[in-house]
Amino acid sequence: MTQFSYSPPWWLRNGLAMTLYTALRVSRRWETLTVEPEPTYQPQLFSGADGVPIFGKIAMPQQPEGKLKGTIVGTYGITGSLEDQWFLKILGRKAVAQGYAVVLFDWRAHGKTAELSPTLTSDGLYEGEDFVRIAAQAKMLGCPAPFWFTGYSLGGQLALWAVKTAQTLPFWGGDLDLAEAELGGGAVICPSLDSTRSLTYLVNDRWGRQLEQAITRQLKKLAWRLHQHYPDEIDEATLERVHSIWTFDQELVIPRLGFSSVEEYYAASSPLHQLPHLQKPTLILYAADDPLFDPTIVPDLQAACAGNPAIDLVLTAYGGHVGYLSSAACQRQYNDPDPWWAWNRILQWIQSHF
Repeated sequence: MTQFSYSPPWWLRNGLAMTLYTALRVSRRWETLTVEPEPTYQPQLFSGADGVPIFGKIAMPQQPEGKLKGTIVGTYGITGSLEDQWFLKILGRKAVAQGYAVVLFDWRAHGKTAELSPTLTSDGLYEGEDFVRIAAQAKMLGCPAPFWFTGYSLGGQLALWAVKTAQTLPFWGGDLDLAEAELGGGAVICPSLDSTRSLTYLVNDRWGRQLEQAITRQLKKLAWRLHQHYPDEIDEATLERVHSIWTFDQELVIPRLGFSSVEEYYAASSPLHQLPHLQKPTLILYAADDPLFDPTIVPDLQAACAGNPAIDLVLTAYGGHVGYLSSAACQRQYNDPDPWWAWNRILQWIQSHF
């Protein structure tokens, strides 16, 4: 079991404070805190599950091909795009600087992928295969194995589904020039694990309701952009009925996936109960004070991982939701050049598997 310790600045020992400070303040100056330069990316169109087109970009280190350590495939959370997801950009900089090829992509209904297809999200049910197919196509473009899947928040949920899908590759991936052994595993930050419990928790909490409504506004923008590109697929009346994350999935997502209710959809797509069955190395960084997730998930997460030697669960007291800014003492402890504790530990963990 991996042993990582984490400590934030004293004034960020509160999950909500860490989350808001990171989202509202650090997001404006993250480049001043990051020492690695922006790599050169090449845009690439991938084909995901069921042939859905997915936009991504690839960066390769300036090293001889045989010296590359592998490839990291990643995406972001519930809203956003490759253009504005600064936290994912940090991973790209760090990974390339350490000798990894990097593939970042706009997942279904997001960013430029939304311009290519009206296909909506499935919270991992199809995105897991998307990850694996992207890895196979990246290999054809020169990206080396092993491939590691990563993401944060809802993107972490997608990456966990990618690990599950990867271990069944021999049963469905006969059309891919990719071996199961070339898929290393996954590493995730603050993954969504039980959507029903967490959404119920959010809407019943004073601050949580505000966070939920902020996410809903971004989801509605996403849906309206899809409507602009595909007016025949998504009508305005449906969009007007969306007033929460729950109703977004109810009105737009589950009818296309064949579920009878949002509860049924969340039960099928939430990865908590899949954790005991993961067989590839998986790192989960999870903060007990994450304000977006129901605290009662923590003991269930510990129980789900306890009997699985493939999973390294690092449960920290602090960190907020995709915050994990480290204190100066914590940076000295690990000899980190910056406060990006989570990405530094993920890259350290991946390196430990070589």
